[in-house]
Amino acid sequence: FKEKSKEKNFQKKLNIVVVYIVSGTSTKTHYSLEFDLIVYAPYRSVEGFINDMEEFFNAGDNQLEMLKTLQETARFEVDKMMLTDAPLLFPPGQLALAALRNSNALHRVIDFDSYLRGIFSRENSMHTMSELSESLDAIDSWVRKYKSPSEKELKHINRKLKSCWGHHSHDEGKKREKKSKHKSKKSSNEAQNMPSIA
Repeated sequence: FKEKSKEKNFQKKLNIVVVYIVSGTSTKTHYSLEFDLIVYAPYRSVEGFINDMEEFFNAGDNQLEMLKTLQETARFEVDKMMLTDAPLLFPPGQLALAALRNSNALHRVIDFDSYLRGIFSRENSMHTMSELSESLDAIDSWVRKYKSPSEKELKHINRKLKSCWGHHSHDEGKKREKKSKHKSKKSSNEAQNMPSIA
């Protein structure tokens, strides 16, 4: 039991370090280190959870319509999340659950806590219900903190992106140039090493 709690504490500390590193560094730093940030959008996860809810609550026609409404609102929630750092820090399943929880708070379609307990009872999860709630609250916090960039900030971001794209295409050009030099050198060496017919 002690080892498991040590492992969880280590995971929490590691998550804090990752959050600090990801949110505290600029795109130029990531680019110069050739570090790719991969984001998996949670739209399919939302759809999967909706399908699971249909089975879990044995939904009738009326409730199916309400779940579709829940799904549509959750998509708008996901759209907001995708503008924050949350997709870099949390897995798509947790993002989807946060979106569905917010959507359900608006429409009151299901007993969401009951659904979460049902998920935990069906699966052997490493995490507890309270840890999941903390993650969902943290995702909500990222969304609440987000402010739409001003026109000036958008122009600045656009310039940064263009410089990254320009730098990237410049690197690609150098790679192509090296390849073509290597090929021409190789073909000239092969031509010199070919036995003469005469």
